[in-house]
Amino acid sequence: MTTTPEPWEPLQPALSVRQVLTLERVLAGEPEVVAAAGQLDRPVRWVHVAEAPDVGVMLSGGEMVLTTGVLLAGDEEKQAEYVRSLHRAEAAALVLGLGRAFPAPPDVMRRAAERCGLPMVVLHRPFPFAELTEEVQSRLVRRKFAAVSLSESVRTALTALITGGAPLQSLLDEVASHSACPVVVTNLAHRVLATAGERSAVDDVLRDWERIARQAGGSEGDGWIRAELGGRGERWGRLVLCGYRGDTATGRLLADRAAEAVVLHRMLGGPAAHSWEEQSAQRLLTDLVSGVVPARQLLPRARAAGLPVNRRTFVPLVVRDGEAARLERVLRLLGLSGIVAELADGATAVLLSLARDQDAGVLAANFAARVRSEAGDERTVVAAADARTGWDEVPTGLREAQHVADAVADSSAPLDLPAVVRLRDVHLRGLVRLLRDDPQVQSFAERELDGLLRGPDEDLLAVLRTYLATGRNKSRTAQLHHVSRPALYRRLEAIQTRLGVDLDDFEQAASVHIALLAHDAQHG
Repeated sequence: MTTTPEPWEPLQPALSVRQVLTLERVLAGEPEVVAAAGQLDRPVRWVHVAEAPDVGVMLSGGEMVLTTGVLLAGDEEKQAEYVRSLHRAEAAALVLGLGRAFPAPPDVMRRAAERCGLPMVVLHRPFPFAELTEEVQSRLVRRKFAAVSLSESVRTALTALITGGAPLQSLLDEVASHSACPVVVTNLAHRVLATAGERSAVDDVLRDWERIARQAGGSEGDGWIRAELGGRGERWGRLVLCGYRGDTATGRLLADRAAEAVVLHRMLGGPAAHSWEEQSAQRLLTDLVSGVVPARQLLPRARAAGLPVNRRTFVPLVVRDGEAARLERVLRLLGLSGIVAELADGATAVLLSLARDQDAGVLAANFAARVRSEAGDERTVVAAADARTGWDEVPTGLREAQHVADAVADSSAPLDLPAVVRLRDVHLRGLVRLLRDDPQVQSFAERELDGLLRGPDEDLLAVLRTYLATGRNKSRTAQLHHVSRPALYRRLEAIQTRLGVDLDDFEQAASVHIALLAHDAQHG
């Protein structure tokens, strides 16, 4: 059993030159920045005290170099070369203690530092360099220990989730809680497969995802930290921390630990597991159909999932007994843009996104014909709603298509249907399904069928259903139920007695038929 992590604040950025200059011990030396004041946010990896003129060869980058310049006094060429060597070694900053060697900031060193963009700081009061090195080194060591500790904490938490069989979303939620920023998993085409983090922050990231993902793809500036996903020499995706506020090194540790866990989770899922692309599409279409989340809030997710949404025509479809993988293949074969997801009860939703100048009716018919051809079954039902030009209308269209597909599936009699079935093609049955949740319709159905619903003989309800579905054809009804005509007459008489109706009267028969359609729609 996993536990919810404690609220976590990201580590502060690595000690910068600016932060070092605000330390109490440094302030006692009255520091003054005399060159490259715009470069004070450089990270300080270490503090090094050096008087040698060739100190640059001893550095590996990121050091704040402290010196009194005693070996540089009186030689301007040495002073300029000293600064240039620090620049070549990628030192973080130069701190010069004023005193006997240099009672005032040397112009040669100041100008050279300005040209190189190397922050140069002078200390106006005598200052024991040992105190500064001790202070900074201890802070840096503590930070490194904290980063390692955080890395192991995250790895332990993610491993526990994986071994406990947690879904991918739980892993990403854990990473988001530690990074305090949105977490996005994408494929190599920048299509978003999963997200985690505060909903509003995630939506902000996804709103213009493709542009900002490609723009941030080559760097880790502004807190965008990426980790590649893959194994056995093949990359298949990326994990991105979006707007991470801590230092890059710690963010890199977090991203790497998260990537390790995501890859392991996918490997343990096995080849039979649904692809993450399918899961992403399923969550999006399920949210659209349910209406729980406003369509406008789902627009960033749709765009990030690779669905074209600007100035498009949307065609909502629902296919009965259609495999998502097969429908995806049909989309690719026809060169159509869309997303596919399996819904409940053998239904699969397809949302086509077409250019405004494309013929939605023709393309939907082509799609349906190809689906039937791929399935090898001309009875495959492809239900559709009328094309929508506004994204906000898509949820209603998907629900309408689902109603049509369900209405056809509920039919107990063969229907002569077109290639693409719409609401107008299912007539009364479709209307009843749309109204099935209305309390008055439910009450009407119960009232009309009360005499049969209270009785123990389910066969009578089945006979009534067939009799009405065949247009009150007694011969056909007897044939379908494998009974003789006299036996059918006795059953119809029993039905009429229990219901108190005359089925030869058109209006009464129609009323019972509508009630039976409503009852079947309500009870699946």
